[in-house]
Formats: sequence, C-alpha cells, structure tokens
Amino acid sequence: MEKNRLTRQMRCQATQFRAAETDGKKYIEGYFAVFGSIYELWPGATESIDSKAFDGALDDDIRALINHDTTLVLGRNKAGTLELKVDKKGLWGRIEINEKDQDAMNLYARVERGDVNQCSFGFDILEEDTTYNEDSTVHWTIKRVKLYEVSVVTFPAYEDTSVQARRKDFEQVKKRQIEKWKSERKERLKKWH
Repeated sequence: MEKNRLTRQMRCQATQFRAAETDGKKYIEGYFAVFGSIYELWPGATESIDSKAFDGALDDDIRALINHDTTLVLGRNKAGTLELKVDKKGLWGRIEINEKDQDAMNLYARVERGDVNQCSFGFDILEEDTTYNEDSTVHWTIKRVKLYEVSVVTFPAYEDTSVQARRKDFEQVKKRQIEKWKSERKERLKKWH
C-alpha cells in the first residue's frame, strides 16, 4: 500500500448536478465523487475511489469553487454555505448560492439549463493501492485523501497536469521494475555459468 502522494490531484466526472430552490434559497447539488466507478486516466491506466477515501476528510476547511479557481468561491463548509456528506454512492455536496454574487448566479443559471453538469475535487492522496496486471495495465484505488476543494467545472480535470504527474510516476516505476528484472536475470545467468 502506497502512502502520501502529496501532489495536488484533481478528478472530474459528469454527474446529475442540478440547480434547486428550497425555502427561497438557491442551491447547486450533486455528487462530486462516485465510489467504485472506474475512471480511465489514459489507455491502460485506471483509477477508482474507495468508499472510505473521504473518512475524516470532511472536517477540514473545504471550499466550493468554480473551475478550481480560488478567486471564485461559491461556498465553504466552515461558513455553512457548503454541505458535504458521504453516502453509499459517493461524496455528495450542496452549495448555497449567494444571490448577491453575479458569478455564482451565472453558474446557477448554466447548471439549471444543463450547460454545465460536471464536477471535480482537489485533493492529496494519502493512501492508495496499486495493482499491476499481467496485461501491462495498472489500476489505482484511492483509499484515503485530504480534501481541499470541490468545483463545479466546465471541462474535466483528467487532462490536467495532476494526471500527467501520475503518468510520469507510473513510467518511473515501470522503468525501475524493468531495471530490477534485468538485474535479477543477470544474476541468474551468472549463477548458471
């Protein structure tokens, strides 16, 4: 089990995000992460989120953003304007829209029309399992995270540099595995001669 991958990561998915109005307040709500879903990072590399990944993470100071932009804060759990909870399906959130914030109102209208329906979350991987398969594919299961933010986004974050960083790490591991295999083969050959 690998631990402490402290490169900020972002993951995104299309969800059934919706704009809602209750008791005169406007909300955007939906799932920021779904447990057990297989996300393809690149061909041959997949990732999923364990149902316990967010255990203990929701007590931190977490913001809701637009497109991961820290200048466009929609809500914050410590302010009571962002509600986050984990259920059997995944990480669910509800953002109370500030009607005096034009950026928030514009986003609300876009979600209501269906123009924006994706979400993402920014996190550090604290613990994960890696499975290297015989067919040269790899799968990571994220077991525990430190959550910084959740975002309503226009485009997915899987094209982000965080995935490129994971790919580079993977390529380095594969290179080390090949070097180890070569070294072991050389040692075996020496023993035979």
